[in-house]
Amino acid sequence: MRVLVLSRKLSICFVYALTAVMAAAASVSPAESPEAVVDEAAKEIADDSWTRFHGPNGRGLVPTGGLPESWTSDDYRWTVQLDGTDVGSPVATDTQVFLLDSSVEPTRPGASGSIDLVALELASGKELWRRSHPVADTKRHTRNSPASTTPAVAGDRVYIAYGDADGAYLYAYSLDGAPLWQRQLGPWSGVHGFGTSPMVVGSQVILFNSQQADQLAPWQVAGSSRMMSFDAATGEDLWNTPLRTTRPSYGVPAVYRPEANGTSSQSDAEWQLIAANTGNGMFGLDATTGEMLWSLDVFSKRCCASPLLVGDVAIASCGSGGGGNVLSAVRIPKQRGEKPEELFRITSAAPYVPSAVAKDGLLFTVADSGIASCFDLNDQGRKVWSQRLGGNFGASPVIVGDQLLMISLDGTAHVTQASGTRGPVSRFELGGKVGATPAISSRCLLLRVGSKLHCLRIEGLES
Repeated sequence: MRVLVLSRKLSICFVYALTAVMAAAASVSPAESPEAVVDEAAKEIADDSWTRFHGPNGRGLVPTGGLPESWTSDDYRWTVQLDGTDVGSPVATDTQVFLLDSSVEPTRPGASGSIDLVALELASGKELWRRSHPVADTKRHTRNSPASTTPAVAGDRVYIAYGDADGAYLYAYSLDGAPLWQRQLGPWSGVHGFGTSPMVVGSQVILFNSQQADQLAPWQVAGSSRMMSFDAATGEDLWNTPLRTTRPSYGVPAVYRPEANGTSSQSDAEWQLIAANTGNGMFGLDATTGEMLWSLDVFSKRCCASPLLVGDVAIASCGSGGGGNVLSAVRIPKQRGEKPEELFRITSAAPYVPSAVAKDGLLFTVADSGIASCFDLNDQGRKVWSQRLGGNFGASPVIVGDQLLMISLDGTAHVTQASGTRGPVSRFELGGKVGATPAISSRCLLLRVGSKLHCLRIEGLES
C-alpha cells in the first residue's frame, strides 16, 4: 500500500538500466494486434543492484540465478530482528541493504514513535547505522504501516519518504548515514495512509505525491496531488506538476526512453515518467520539465500497483477492496500530438495491489484474491494459463531466472516456472506475515517476514 515549472534544463543520466513490458487481458477488447514484444532494455541491465521498489525500473526481475523449490529458516544466510512488522520493501546495492523500520504501535493513531532508516551489511546482516525520525501516527488502512515506503538509492546517496499526522517528508542521506538534506512537503491527505516511495532519475529525485479529494472521511481535509522533482544533491525544487486529485495512488513511476525501445531516433525525443492514477488515468510526463505529454482516462478506481513497461506499451491497474479491478495496456505515443491507445484490458482476476512482471513476451500477474495468471503479449493478451493459489496477496511477484515467486499475506510462498506452460507450484510457509515485496541483490533474496528480515542465497548469482 501506499504517492513550479523547471527553472533550468536538466541533463538526465540514468544510473540504472531502463526497462520494459507490455500487457494484456483476460476479458480482452483489442484495438489492434501489437507489435512483437522485444524487451531490448532487459539486455542493458549490467548490475544486480535493486535500488528502488520492485527493482530496476520496476521490472521485478533478474534474468539469471535460481530459487530452490522450497526452503526453511536453516537455509537463510542471515536473519535480522526488526522493531516493526512494516510493509516497506528493502533495497540493496552490492554491499548494503536499506529499509524503513518503525517503533510506532500500529493501531494507535496519534501515538509517538520513530520511523528509522536502517542500513545493513549485505554479507552479514550487521546493522551499520540507523537514523530515526520522530513521527506522530495517523489513521490508515489496517494493512498499512507507519513505515510503508521503500527507499531509493543512487550513487552515494539514499532517499526516503514518509508521512504522518503532520504531513509528508523527504530525506537524503549519504551511504554512510550522514544527513544531507530534508524537505517538509506540507499536509498529506489519504484515508488509507501514506505509501509513496521515491525514485531517482539521473540528477532528480521524483516523488509521486498523490493525495485524496473525494470520498473523504469526516476527519479529512482535501489534499492536492502532484508529481514533484527535487535536485538530488541539494533537495532544491526543480519542477512540480499538478495532477487531478481524487484518491491517493501509490505506484512508483517507470521511466520510458523512446530510443532505447526502438520507437524513435529523433534527438529531441522526450524521456518520460510513466505513471497511473484515478484522475489522469495512464499518463506520461517529460522527465526533464514535468510537462504532461499525454494521458488516457482508463481507470475509475485507486491505482496501487506500479506501472510496468515493455517496448512502447505501459501496463498499470486499478481496483478496490470490494473488487472491480482492471489492468490496462496502453501504447505510448511515438511523438507529440499522437494519441495514446488502449490495447488490452483485463477485468477477470486483475491485480489491484501487486504489480505485474514479464519475461520472454509473457505477462505474469497475481490477483489480490490469490489467482495467478499468465498472458501472451504477442497474441493480443491471450490468457495462457490461470491457477488459484488461495489466500490473499499484497506483495508483488518477482522473477529469478526462470522461476516466479509469489508470497501471500499470511506468509505462504509459491514458486513455479515463469513460462507459458502451467507447471507445478511449490507451496511452503515462511513463518510470518508478508506485506513487503522481496528484493534481489547480487547475492541473495531479501525477504521481510513479520518483524524479521531474511537473506536467502540465490544460486547462480555472484557470491
